[in-house]
Amino acid sequence: MKQLLILSGKGGTGKTTIASSFIELSKAKAFADCDVEAPNLHLVMNTNTKTSTPYYGMGKAIIDQSKCIKCGLCKESCRFGAIDFSDKYEINLFKCEGCSVCEFVCPENAIEMASYKDGETTIYRDNYIFSTAELNMGSGNSGKLVMKVKENLKDNLTDEPLAIIDGSPGIGCPVIASLSGVDMVLIVTEPSVSGMSDMIRIIKTAEHFRVKIAVCINKYDTNISQKQKIEKYLIDRKIELIGKIVYDKNISKILNEGKTAVSVDSEASRSIKNIYSRAIEILNS
Repeated sequence: MKQLLILSGKGGTGKTTIASSFIELSKAKAFADCDVEAPNLHLVMNTNTKTSTPYYGMGKAIIDQSKCIKCGLCKESCRFGAIDFSDKYEINLFKCEGCSVCEFVCPENAIEMASYKDGETTIYRDNYIFSTAELNMGSGNSGKLVMKVKENLKDNLTDEPLAIIDGSPGIGCPVIASLSGVDMVLIVTEPSVSGMSDMIRIIKTAEHFRVKIAVCINKYDTNISQKQKIEKYLIDRKIELIGKIVYDKNISKILNEGKTAVSVDSEASRSIKNIYSRAIEILNS
């Protein structure tokens, strides 16, 4: 099974719009949403039957109040400021990173690490397998949860030739986890200073994984001079620009109706179809 990953570097660039369009165009039977902090691919994929499972990441500290002598060593040693004190010492679970230093320094063995639900994984089943997950607010195991999303996709497949993966925005741990094991990454950028900066950082990260890389520019006509800078950078780095998409305000309306961008004919949708065709050619080359 070949894996095509769609990344963007920053939110709002059009990554999920492209990913959902590719799923429809390819009639893919396997796809995943690795944006575990704010998953939204399911909103346009007409999902039905699902199975959700709690996800437990690293443990969180718990203080046994019957043993605590209020010596303050745990609070002094916690670099995350996760231990509060009013009339007793308590763990702020939103701040606790599960490092277990407090457990180590406690002279009364009053602290232990307990399992903690960091989020929930979900598998949608119809005539396809769709793997996704959602991280609980305050949890910091997004990279590991992304790996679980991809693992669940593989575990529920047989012999599908192609998987489309909607990656995480940004350039942090979730993106690195998304890149692991894929065959190709398509970077969706926009003609802005931040869009180009994040594109460059993703390219440099993806090159470490030795995967095929291609780029498309969404809303290219909103800033022609910045578009030209992106084009020059890609030429200098010998990275293929496989398409440009005009800004089309009707795309938002189409997505809000639960449809994909290619479900209605337009200049933008025709560009996306051409980008898809070229991406598949590169993936299979």
